[in-house]
Amino acid sequence: MELFQKLKDIIKKSRLKLRRLIDCLLGNTYNHFLCFYPGDSGYFIRKMIKRLANKLNFDDHNIEKIKNIEKDSIVVYASKNKRVFNFLYYHIKLKSLGLPYPQIGFDFRFFFLLSVKRLFQIFLCHMDHFFHYFHFKDPYTTGYATKELLNGRSGFVCLIEEEDFYKRFIKSTPDPLFLLIELQKSIAKSVMIIPEDIIYVTKPMRKEPTIADILFGTHEKPGIIKRFFIILRRPEKIRVELANPVNLNEFINRPEIEQLDSEFQTHKLRSHLVDILNRQRKSVTGPVLKSRQEITEDILTRKSLREYLAEYASQNNLALSKTHKKAAGYIKEIASNYNLQIINLANRILTWAFKNIFDDLVLNQKEINRMREISTRAPLILVPCHKSHLDYLLLPYVMFNNNMPCPHVAAGKNLSFWPLGPLFRRGGAFFMRRTFIGAPLYSKIFSAYLEKLLYEGFNIKIFIEGGRSRTGKLLTPRPGGLAMLINAYNNGACDNLYFVPIFIGYDHVLEEDAYLKEIEGGKKKPETLKGLINARKFLKKKYGKVYMKFNEPISIKDYIKEKNMDLSKTSNKDYMQFVKSFGYKLINAINTNAVATPHGIIASAALNCSKNSFAKKQMIARVNTYMNMLTFMNAELSESLLIDPDNTLKSVINNFISRNFIELADEDDDDITEHTVFIVKDNKRAILDYYKNSVISFFVHFAYTAVAILETDRFVFSSSDLVARYKFLEKIFTDEFFFDEETTYEENISVCIKGFINDGILVPDSPELDMFRITSRGLRKLKWFAAFLQPFFESYKTTLFYFEKYKSGKHKGKERVKKIHSIGTKLYKGKIITLKESLSQVNYKNAANYFNKNGINGSKDHIQIEYYKNILDRLILLITS
Repeated sequence: MELFQKLKDIIKKSRLKLRRLIDCLLGNTYNHFLCFYPGDSGYFIRKMIKRLANKLNFDDHNIEKIKNIEKDSIVVYASKNKRVFNFLYYHIKLKSLGLPYPQIGFDFRFFFLLSVKRLFQIFLCHMDHFFHYFHFKDPYTTGYATKELLNGRSGFVCLIEEEDFYKRFIKSTPDPLFLLIELQKSIAKSVMIIPEDIIYVTKPMRKEPTIADILFGTHEKPGIIKRFFIILRRPEKIRVELANPVNLNEFINRPEIEQLDSEFQTHKLRSHLVDILNRQRKSVTGPVLKSRQEITEDILTRKSLREYLAEYASQNNLALSKTHKKAAGYIKEIASNYNLQIINLANRILTWAFKNIFDDLVLNQKEINRMREISTRAPLILVPCHKSHLDYLLLPYVMFNNNMPCPHVAAGKNLSFWPLGPLFRRGGAFFMRRTFIGAPLYSKIFSAYLEKLLYEGFNIKIFIEGGRSRTGKLLTPRPGGLAMLINAYNNGACDNLYFVPIFIGYDHVLEEDAYLKEIEGGKKKPETLKGLINARKFLKKKYGKVYMKFNEPISIKDYIKEKNMDLSKTSNKDYMQFVKSFGYKLINAINTNAVATPHGIIASAALNCSKNSFAKKQMIARVNTYMNMLTFMNAELSESLLIDPDNTLKSVINNFISRNFIELADEDDDDITEHTVFIVKDNKRAILDYYKNSVISFFVHFAYTAVAILETDRFVFSSSDLVARYKFLEKIFTDEFFFDEETTYEENISVCIKGFINDGILVPDSPELDMFRITSRGLRKLKWFAAFLQPFFESYKTTLFYFEKYKSGKHKGKERVKKIHSIGTKLYKGKIITLKESLSQVNYKNAANYFNKNGINGSKDHIQIEYYKNILDRLILLITS
């Protein structure tokens, strides 16, 4: 018995010694799992991973998304597919940036990355547990994973993996997302899940896999060989993207989620995260690429269109086969033929060309990142202003180089000539006629094509002005294209649309000479192969900088809700009025985001002088006044104006002299001083007016207010004295400068008065009575602002001479504009009209439209004609006297 007791004591002591040894080897903790990565891999592995990770770009907008998370939140990164490299990349990169980095890899086993010591500890820990409980330790059921998250470590979870799904579905192993939901329900702080994706191939997915896809993996899920090859050879092509974090607390408290049990909440969460990642990838790669023929067949075989074609054939007594042939012909005429090889080739050519002709392309990366984020929610409708043919190329170029798919571009049919037409089609252009009037079948097919593009998820670029602006300012919005896009949304082509107003501005526009001829009455030359060949001369000059600004995207769903509209029940008249109002909103948004260039400011100062000649000192005084007002408005100024305004303006003056816009009164002047006198070349005033109009949107409200103040003919006045004249000016020039439905006349006048007070033009005379006084120098400066409107006053006055001379309906459209221009030329020669830039066909067209709407159609309306002539004469006299 004593022997047995001694043996028992020996065993007990041995077990205690073994226990102490095990505890010592395990570091007195039993939390050793393969899913934890401490970052202490072997030297070689650590260096190799770091080198590979450093080859990948990690943009600032991704960093901001992590930094914006509340400090005490639990952070978990979510990847669609299970890739150890993704985990390691974020572990190394985020750790170096001092951001929450993943250490707990749910369903990961870092066997080959751990040190021998750690592997031994894990083996020992699990074997020890097994001999005690006859099953292996699990990091989830033991609470290890959640405990580590609560202690401040970050996790990493994959969403779709066949092996892990099998374990969860068949063997009922714990689901990491389920554990996260249960954890969130038990704590007050938020669990933040950040969907992440490393996109190795930014090309769109192909519908049919190639042999290379079968062997090395698809674009969406490349195999390990393909990924490794891309990292080594083309790391700059890889995109690292983080989506906006998902607040798990907010997610499970959604009404439709809250009522579910945790298991089904897990399914919803996984679907939600996968959907976010799919949309994130799509914003970079674009939708799945289909052939032109496939898209054509999808459109023409759609049930609703087939029914329309049958009805159209019946109504027009046509054979159905002929109608089908006609519809197929229209699709062929319209549709793009998206080709990635051509887009890549075009990118190389445009990179070379733009470096040759432009000094810089000025962009705001935050605006581009914002646009990319929005594109994950719905298709984008890109709405740039249209000042040059280069607009077609610049925006797709910028998007392509900022890891967004090239948009489909609505282009005029005039650009479909060979060889550019086929190339543009392969670059994403689809062609449209100038007018759809009298072509209902063409209109229907075009609408169906737009719906198909939106249904597939493509971004679309349209020019809301219709054609290029020959005047430098924005043109009246054309509602046709907008109406079709909004109608496509209303028909269910997509859940939402985001319209992105975009400003594109140039220091020096390429088509300068052509615009000068067209403004002065010359005929627009059609685009031809010969013109394309001659365009090579542009590569021999420098055209300054290009400025591109992306405004806040506007959700059409939110806009419709804001207007309390039900488009399905709206009459055609009300619908078009709604579209027109939305068009003005987009135009105003572009103007709001415009960039004031030194060329526009110097041109304004030169043309707004009362005579053709002026001293540099006089021009600089105007420049300083305009700059003060731009600063007051917090207007967007070109970078050169912000950094070194004096030298920039000197450079522009020299540039205008070299381009023969202005000349020295004394050719023997060696140096330009403040007393140097310049003369504006009469035949170049229209081009200077183009550049002046590029900044006129900043000053038009000040011009209205200045004219209203001058007309009071008093040095002391109240703001209420200005409303009637301001209202008249805004109404008469609606098609020139548009209006903002969201601000009142009184609000605009108040802002302008504050600006004038800020510049010393006005001083408050009696604040209680809303009275203001013009200062001694203020009267002169008011005329500098009012002078922005003088060319328009003269153009509208000329149009009244036309109506005074001809009967109603004598001329229509272009013929009427030509007649008005002929009258204007005679008035200019007779010095009744003093500004050559007022001989503008665009101004004449807008003036005729306004007067037609307000009861002036011909000589019989002489009472109304005299009424407007008297007003315009008086306003012109206020500026010139």
